[in-house]
Amino acid sequence: MLFPEYRPRRLRQNEAFRRMIRETILTTNDFILPLFAIEGKDLKNPIASMPGQYQLSVDQIVKTCQEVQKLGIPAIMLFGVPNKKDPLATSAYAKDGIVQRAVKAVKNKVPDLAVITDVCLCAYTDHGHCGVVEKNVVDNDASLDLLARTALSHAKAGADMVAPSDMMDGRVAEIRESLDENGFSNVPIMSYAAKYCSGFYGPFRQAADSAPKFGDRRTYQMDPANALEAIREVTMDIEEGADIIMVKPALAYLDVICRVRQEFDLPVAAYNVSGEYAMIKAAEQLGWLDGPRVMMESLTAIKRAGADMILTYFAMDAAKELQSR
Repeated sequence: MLFPEYRPRRLRQNEAFRRMIRETILTTNDFILPLFAIEGKDLKNPIASMPGQYQLSVDQIVKTCQEVQKLGIPAIMLFGVPNKKDPLATSAYAKDGIVQRAVKAVKNKVPDLAVITDVCLCAYTDHGHCGVVEKNVVDNDASLDLLARTALSHAKAGADMVAPSDMMDGRVAEIRESLDENGFSNVPIMSYAAKYCSGFYGPFRQAADSAPKFGDRRTYQMDPANALEAIREVTMDIEEGADIIMVKPALAYLDVICRVRQEFDLPVAAYNVSGEYAMIKAAEQLGWLDGPRVMMESLTAIKRAGADMILTYFAMDAAKELQSR
């Protein structure tokens, strides 16, 4: 097709034409909102590095979820920020743990909202790593039982889906077996299948109080330079029983999202992480960017790359923007 016979600008002349040929459409159904649950009552603690985001007590979580549902967002992802931490993360799988209580409260007041729970140990361990530590080394196999116990406790509390984010080898199979053996075979697993050791997690670690007290997470989270390894990780998690696979972070790994989408036919999630959110918010506050426009452009890029669903702190803002349009 050569100019002047073909003129691409013909179909860009007005908004009606642009809407008619738009290839990627964002809707509120694409969004999952992450929320941080803390102990206490009527608490809404601002997260300094994530403007517009808060640590919320359970009653405030419920209020936020009621607004989330009114906006048409189908799901939330719950993270717990406990008061008690110890080497074996016992509060992660306690019957009366912060996430367990938040799940029960939300399902009681907003039953049609899908509640997904993050399954990890880093916010619950006193050392800040995502598993059991022996002699300053994260012991993969010793961590699996604790992760399975945590996932099972979330299911018992009423979680609609569990999402292991620890990146321990074999954890999806361990969790799937535990859920099935205890009567929760219908609870799906959203696996953080390709989770990279990223610098974009900084604000999240402040929000969840989950920074490691020594070393880093390079021995279990993926090297940012690797893409083929992501295919192996996703393959393994699918074979172990994952129902949804996730790539995290999103914007710096759009190529990985695209590869995963092309290789596999399971639903693909992408996590638009805290650092990606914070950069746009900071630039907006400084007047350097049109915040809402860049927000929508970024979310569209993630979906265009192949994500079926997007975990994003922008979920409520984006839903309001879509309504205004």
